[in-house]
Amino acid sequence: QVQVAESGGGLVQPGGSLRLSCSASGFTFSNYAMSWYRQGPGKERELVAVITSTGAGTHYADSVKGRFTISRDNAKNTVYLEMNRLKPEDTAVYYCKAMGLPSSWGQGTQVTVSA
Repeated sequence: QVQVAESGGGLVQPGGSLRLSCSASGFTFSNYAMSWYRQGPGKERELVAVITSTGAGTHYADSVKGRFTISRDNAKNTVYLEMNRLKPEDTAVYYCKAMGLPSSWGQGTQVTVSA
């Protein structure tokens, strides 16, 4: 059974940092590229970052480039999203997902950026 569980969200002031984690099970984690998506209030879900199966390659949305870093630890079946210089517009529920695996949506973790 495919399972992903995001954690690490919370309330942070503008300019602050958070590190999200996503623990996965039920599939061969090291075979899949992994991604982070987010859905802000009243907005469509959008792709934030992707990392290849080996971790050698990454891709970021323009809105987070230079501020967010995606990484993974295949020994721990975990993918991370380091978020720096957070802005109010980063407020959203953040989800991780295995690329090409439709059943791999988790419950998400709420990130709120507010003074």
